[in-house]
Amino acid sequence: MYASPSPPRPAARRPRAVAAALALLLPLLTAVPAHAADEDPPPRAFGAHCRVITEDSEVIGVCHNPYPEPDQVRLHLRCAAWWDLDTDGPAREIGPARTVKLTGRCWQAVDTAWVSHAR
Repeated sequence: MYASPSPPRPAARRPRAVAAALALLLPLLTAVPAHAADEDPPPRAFGAHCRVITEDSEVIGVCHNPYPEPDQVRLHLRCAAWWDLDTDGPAREIGPARTVKLTGRCWQAVDTAWVSHAR
């Protein structure tokens, strides 16, 4: 009796399929985006944490710098009355692990108050 040839086993096809898949995917896996090589490292954390407290016409800003670089902070006030002068306080430097208190006031009421940061 004559036996017909058996079909190739699936295991015999696996190495060729794996090699073909690797040949297609290898360039994608090893490619480095062009912009990734030119990028600067991510910026270091910076900026003191500030809390602004407003009571009637007086403002107190308390800032703490947990980072190793100094931060220049400045308190800004916008007064509610049109004739009241808005103010920008003097810049204060906060060194690492230091806390500063910033104060300001309007004649009548404070509309908004915020703290700006600079390196």
